[in-house]
Amino acid sequence: MAASDDIIYTATYFSVCCDCRTVLQKQHQYNKNDAVIMAEDAFKVSSLKGKVTLITGASSGIGAAASILFAKLGAQLALNGRNMDNLAKIAKQCTDLGATEPLLVPGDLINEEVVKSVVEQTVSHFGRLDVLVNSAGILAMGSIETTNLAQFDQVMNVNVRSVYHLTQLCVPHLIQTKGSIVNVSSVNGQRSFPGVLAYCMSKSAIDQFTRCIALELSTKQVRVNSVCPGVIITEVHKRAGLDEEQYAKFLEKSKQTHALGRPGEGEEVAHAIAFLASDAASFITGVNLPVDGGRHAMCPR
Repeated sequence: MAASDDIIYTATYFSVCCDCRTVLQKQHQYNKNDAVIMAEDAFKVSSLKGKVTLITGASSGIGAAASILFAKLGAQLALNGRNMDNLAKIAKQCTDLGATEPLLVPGDLINEEVVKSVVEQTVSHFGRLDVLVNSAGILAMGSIETTNLAQFDQVMNVNVRSVYHLTQLCVPHLIQTKGSIVNVSSVNGQRSFPGVLAYCMSKSAIDQFTRCIALELSTKQVRVNSVCPGVIITEVHKRAGLDEEQYAKFLEKSKQTHALGRPGEGEEVAHAIAFLASDAASFITGVNLPVDGGRHAMCPR
């Protein structure tokens, strides 16, 4: 019998005897350990605890938010980013939360040797790979009239080619663990917007990439999904060329272009990534999930 101060609540169950139709009453007392077990079963996102997770673009934005959330959930992290100082700061935030110290695998994923090294270091350090989160990406402004081939190639190399290469190298390891892949796409892959042509094309490619490899890897029990954020408050738009005044106007405009009346936060996308990566989404694959405050559903009026 549990001590009285350990009892969370007492449940009363009623049943009917098949023979005499007598109503039977039974009580069961649930203690703290029972509550923990029930909570873990109810919130299957907790299955990420101990899972070896490689997150790219982890030094800022959505990738950084995902890194911190996965750390809270007890994942073992390998973090990639181009800015080593920022990457170290994110890693410290993770360890401050009580997480195991992340493995830092910095570098530009356009470089094929860096991609190979990231995968080799991760698997060598942890012995396996359970989850891949492809969050690295860039935004570039420009139309068909203003985007030259060098700019186009830069966007496609970062947003598509490097994702293809990294995923290709990770797949054999993910097959062994029956793991999962979550790609960070964009509402720009589903809807058309002027002035960001190469970026829109790159995210449409990621959406199709997600669906295709979800089918290719389904027989091997590797799930593949993507999240498609709307406007999220990060530094990506400023890095693409917006100054402070332009960015402020852009965020203000987002109150009209998103059904929920505001731009999103990186943590909100991170929660969707964690859901798709975890056992909570065990029967979900090939999905491009909008995390965009309803923007994908809206039409100009």
